[in-house]
Amino acid sequence: MNAHTQEHRDHGFVIGLLTGTFVGAGLMMWLAPRTASELRQRVTDSAKRLGERASEQYQQASTGVGAAVDELTRKGRGVRDDVADVVARGAHEVERYAVAAKSDRIAEIRKHSA
Repeated sequence: MNAHTQEHRDHGFVIGLLTGTFVGAGLMMWLAPRTASELRQRVTDSAKRLGERASEQYQQASTGVGAAVDELTRKGRGVRDDVADVVARGAHEVERYAVAAKSDRIAEIRKHSA
């Protein structure tokens, strides 16, 4: 192989490499705006779907928390009413003992004064 043939091959390779680079760059620039707008649309759609899912999850959580609060409130009122009943029964019992004790003292006082 002579030097002239080797040099011709080297130039051909470099020219092919440069041609491929320019064609690739041109195609990229020609397709990039459309690809970028498609990418923006995909990102926008994904963000909307994510927002909708987040909103749905928030609604479900909010409904669940509301139901739990309602149930807790109902149970709390039941406990409050039970405690109030026990306190009222205890107060009546104390009153009954106080009346009985007072009656016994009055009877004793009358017994000792007679």
